Amino acid sequence: MRKNKGSTRNILDGVLEGIQRIKGKEITVVDLNSIHHTECGYFVICHGTSSTQTNAIAESVEETVKEIAGVDAWHKDGYRNAIWILLDYGDVMVHVFQKEARDFYNLEGLWADAKTTVIKEESVVYHDR
Repeated sequence: MRKNKGSTRNILDGVLEGIQRIKGKEITVVDLNSIHHTECGYFVICHGTSSTQTNAIAESVEETVKEIAGVDAWHKDGYRNAIWILLDYGDVMVHVFQKEARDFYNLEGLWADAKTTVIKEESVVYHDR
């Protein structure tokens, strides 16, 4: 079976590869599909160590998703201060934080009833909550 180029799976693959290219930290995929009345199916959350790295991660995600899935973000916000950059791909929302902002907003904690997948370098570790 062939995957649709702009499919959610291809978008997720592009997002993860784009983050990993720039060494994004603590990459977490939050699967919201089992939770009713959510805005999207997945959050992908990571952080950088500076505004420069945070911007570079978000730019890499945009380039890689375009390359792999052939789609552009529907909406993007936060590049100016690079504390929290949001890239909206419809069913996938990407949150690229600086560490302090990530800790403060704690999106993983807010969606603690969702299934999370923590990406550790090239391996995947599943965590059910």
